[in-house]
Amino acid sequence: MGAPQSRAETSVSGAYLAARHASGGSDYSSAATYYAQALLSDPANPLLQESALIAYLGTADFDRAAVIAREMGAAPDGSQIAALVLLAERGRTGDFDGVLSLLKEGINVGPLVGVLAEAWAELGRGHMSDAVRSFDRLSKMRGLEAFGLYHKALALASVGDFEGADQIFSGEAGRPMRATRRGVQAHVQVLSQLERNADALALLDAAFAVDLDPALSDIRARLVAGERLPFTMVGSAVDGLAETFYTVAGALNSETPDAYTLVYARLGEYLRPGLVDAILMTAAILEQQEQFDLATAAYARIPRDDPAFHAAELGRADALVAADRTEAAIEVLEQLTRSHPDLPGVWSALGDTLRREERYGEAARAYDKAISLFDTPEAAQWFLFYARGIAHERTNAWDKAESDLRTALRLEPEQPQVLNYLGYSYVEKQENLTEALTMIERAVAARPEDGYIIDSLGWALFRLGRYEESVVQMERAVERMPADSLVNDHLGDVYWAVGRAREAAFQWRRALSFGPETEKDAVRIRRKLEVGLDAVLAEEGTAPLKAVLNGN
Repeated sequence: MGAPQSRAETSVSGAYLAARHASGGSDYSSAATYYAQALLSDPANPLLQESALIAYLGTADFDRAAVIAREMGAAPDGSQIAALVLLAERGRTGDFDGVLSLLKEGINVGPLVGVLAEAWAELGRGHMSDAVRSFDRLSKMRGLEAFGLYHKALALASVGDFEGADQIFSGEAGRPMRATRRGVQAHVQVLSQLERNADALALLDAAFAVDLDPALSDIRARLVAGERLPFTMVGSAVDGLAETFYTVAGALNSETPDAYTLVYARLGEYLRPGLVDAILMTAAILEQQEQFDLATAAYARIPRDDPAFHAAELGRADALVAADRTEAAIEVLEQLTRSHPDLPGVWSALGDTLRREERYGEAARAYDKAISLFDTPEAAQWFLFYARGIAHERTNAWDKAESDLRTALRLEPEQPQVLNYLGYSYVEKQENLTEALTMIERAVAARPEDGYIIDSLGWALFRLGRYEESVVQMERAVERMPADSLVNDHLGDVYWAVGRAREAAFQWRRALSFGPETEKDAVRIRRKLEVGLDAVLAEEGTAPLKAVLNGN
């Protein structure tokens, strides 16, 4: 038998295991705390150091990350994340000689970051010709040509060579560049500096059509007014280094584990605190990792006067909802409707949030505002009418609901959500049953594996008295949604209608076990178990099952 662990050893092991567990769930805050505890007893452990480094960057604690990175060093075969932090730390202070010194030592940052950092550091030292040679060297590396050209164009524009930048952006100096949002914005600014606002407008409209958010709308308005836009995409070599990290983050996004993409995005913001695109990417990654508090904090760093503020606030509201802080999210959205009252997306987001909270009257009024901001309904607006129709239906304003759902269907005739909702509503009201069945059949054809829509088809057949056909569809629905209370309840009713009373009772008990939506639903199911469906229908004053056979 081995010697028992000491209390200190047990403490280190416990902290390490807790840190590993937190890291596995992307809980950077807890991981940072536990790794710090573990490092107290084993400060030179490279695995603990790198893991702590990722956790600190995840929480944007750059000071502690830098301390660990300095302790780890920048050996050629060392930690790449430590090397990236050291490179960013020197770049942020404008220590370009230090950046180049690290690179000459063979720091492990990879060829893309390495060559771009070298080029921007040379520019920062005032050696433009050396910077251009570095950019050109990257442009000749297989698979990295676009990165070299893009950053060279930014560098040329940053020193006032707008003609040279335009040649690269337009493809005159080589292969045409893939149009990215930031690339288009940079080229638009370059063209405006060359007093070619008409060309800048054409580029903007071709790239984004009419789908302009407030930031792009502001750019377009300034171009139309004849303003000469300043070049702001990169204003210095430090900005160029920040753009390097953001560029790599964009290339890695969805291609590597989120933690690594987050490292690059965080370092981009560290180098340039106002790099809004990096902040938004960081927030989106954190939200995807269900780190909602960190995501909310990231979104909150976008200043109110930034054109992207509304997008950040919409993201913050989503993160608050996901963190079960819905009232705070509604408050954010209500404030946004006051600061950005002319944006339909803001009102629709508020309506969606209120609708999910079953505050249907308020939701309908928010959708009213969103819809009023459009001159004429277009296909893309079908969801607004659909959502407002749901809100009206839930407040028993059926005439308004039916009108909205019909409008949504005119805008998007084969939209399965609308077909199903309107068809099911008719079924529940026992109106237009033949048309309702046709609608639901079209919805099933569009989404043949959707359990809710299959349930609607089965229920429509039940209402039409086509019980045997209904059984087939209801059983299909339960196969796809075995734990849904309503679907199991419906199957119980259908079994009762075809004389399978024992199976009906079984399904009703299952429906109760899965938690009916309301207590009223639960009471009704219990009553069916006591006296059967026929008796319940009689108590409710509803036509008995046999009479449905003759109805429409």
